[in-house]
Amino acid sequence: QVHLVESGGGLVQAGGSLRLSCAASGGTFSSSHMAWFRTAPGKEREFVAAISWRDYSTYYTDSVKGRFPISRDNAKNTMYLQMNSLKPEDTAVYYCAQSRRYTSPPRLRDLYDYWGQGTQVTVSS
Repeated sequence: QVHLVESGGGLVQAGGSLRLSCAASGGTFSSSHMAWFRTAPGKEREFVAAISWRDYSTYYTDSVKGRFPISRDNAKNTMYLQMNSLKPEDTAVYYCAQSRRYTSPPRLRDLYDYWGQGTQVTVSS
């Protein structure tokens, strides 16, 4: 059974930075696509970023491109999201997700097999 645990969330001022981590256990991390999603208050869960297991290709939603680089360390079974130049609209619960299907990481949440419990990120103005 795959188990994903996020960490690194917190309260930060606008313009600040945070680094989220997602530690995986069970399953085969090195052959799984990994992604970050977020749920803002009153909104649907949305895709943020993803990284392919095949060639480490990265994918981003437009609002975080250039600010939130995603990375992974297969030796540590861990994925990261470096969040820079944070804005109040980035406030949300951030979730990591894993998919072992598809040629490239999907952007649809229903296509992911495993989820973490989430970590809160709050950006004050």
